Amino acid sequence: MVTLDERPQLIDALSALRDRVAAVRLPLPLPDTPRARQTRTELLAQLDDYLVPRLKDPDAPLLAVVGGSTGAGKSTLVNSLVGRRVSESGVLRPTTRTPVLVCHPEDHHWFAGMRVLPQLTRVWLPQADEDHPADETPPEENALRVETASSMPRGLALLDAPDIDSLVVENRLLAAELICAADIWVMVTTASRYADAVPWHLLRTAKEYDATLVTVLDRVPHQVIGEVSRQYEALLDKAGLGDVPRFTIPELPESADGGSGLLPDSAVAALRGWLAHRAEDPAARQQAADRTASGVIDSLDARLPELAGAVAAQYAAAGRLGGAVEAAYTAQGTRVRKELGRGAVLAGDARTRWRGYPRDSTADELLDALAESLAALLHCAVSAAEERVRDAWRREPAAEALGPLRTGADRDTGERIGVEVRRWRRVLEELAEEEVRGLERPSSSRTAVPEADTVAALLAASLLGGRRTRAAGERLAELLGAQAALRLRDKGGELVLSYVDRVLHAERDRRLAPLDALDVTPEPQAELIAALSVLQKEK
Repeated sequence: MVTLDERPQLIDALSALRDRVAAVRLPLPLPDTPRARQTRTELLAQLDDYLVPRLKDPDAPLLAVVGGSTGAGKSTLVNSLVGRRVSESGVLRPTTRTPVLVCHPEDHHWFAGMRVLPQLTRVWLPQADEDHPADETPPEENALRVETASSMPRGLALLDAPDIDSLVVENRLLAAELICAADIWVMVTTASRYADAVPWHLLRTAKEYDATLVTVLDRVPHQVIGEVSRQYEALLDKAGLGDVPRFTIPELPESADGGSGLLPDSAVAALRGWLAHRAEDPAARQQAADRTASGVIDSLDARLPELAGAVAAQYAAAGRLGGAVEAAYTAQGTRVRKELGRGAVLAGDARTRWRGYPRDSTADELLDALAESLAALLHCAVSAAEERVRDAWRREPAAEALGPLRTGADRDTGERIGVEVRRWRRVLEELAEEEVRGLERPSSSRTAVPEADTVAALLAASLLGGRRTRAAGERLAELLGAQAALRLRDKGGELVLSYVDRVLHAERDRRLAPLDALDVTPEPQAELIAALSVLQKEK
């Protein structure tokens, strides 16, 4: 068991672990992601709001968080333990998220600052009385109302938390977070709801953490108090919680108005005495704080590997999603190269223009047709790749985080491909112009220097038409010379393939961009395990 004395190394290990937990990102909606996100949230709450503050300040007052279901009577119980109205039932209904903490005046400084629950702004409201009830003052969101009462024993604070089954999601989350900050968990349920799933989830969580726990069975009708108490005790025994202190409060007129009254002192004296003993007796105080701290630290041995496993599952899913994209575009890149090799671009209007060149088609018309046909081939390749990605991602729940699945290449894709093909054509024409400028003809030669657009058209046809445009290569050799024609075709071939890759890689990267933006990496998994290993050595 961890002893709450000065342990700088343990605090450092927990602080480092906290940073590793905070760095975890779980953006992909896998089956285990909701549980992993909840685990991460609870770990941060326990480390920030309980473990690190408690180890840094072992002499700080014990914090007993009173939690339970809607209508369980938490506010009435807190008011009755204090001896005056500090918490109104209206303040804690689903319309607000303002919890109330009450402590002895001399303990006020422990909670006025940000030592615990630093994310909650402290507010101080005028003390409630009959003429100015507290719930007339609008509550603040993300706030903690701090009250003091001299009737509270020094060294103990009570925190009245929102309903754990509130209709408002933020209330439920805040209630769970507040419980994570507790030295002592006070679970309140009623005769009509003691078998509900929500309070039992918290009781089992407390058992899992080996937290210092006390249960209150509230509002039990006198005529069934014995029977209900026996049944509740049997349920606790079955759950392995038979040794948990249990207090029963009968149904009284003071608790019938929604929690605005105070219960007779006799109804809460036993619980008040139990809590006061934990605060005032050094041995009992040490045992309560040490047990909860040790339980939370020991629970990290199972919870952190589970979180690390969720991180690994995220990375594996991201790898599958990205791998599907890579495979789809790689396959289409291979296919496009084969199609170019067999002259697939020479189809439709491009084929017609080639057959009519140069008698019925100009060089520009031939180049236009070849460029459009190349763009169409690339557009089909992107569409096929996107179809394959869609089929693969449809089998992956994680793909939901990346937006709606595309059914193929869209109009914008066609425009982007068109831009790149026009750039390819322009560079191809520049190659032809450069080659023509470099030609040197003897003055006695009867052969005129060819037009650059003619060279560009013949080059494009020889590169994209396969064996059917062999005549284009032969004509280039006649115009430029065999060596120059071969050199130009080599440059042109590299240019075509570079722009094919440029188009496909750009579309691949666009498809991968939402996944890359999630920044799912394997490092957090290793860092979590390493931080846990350091902590285990310091325990």
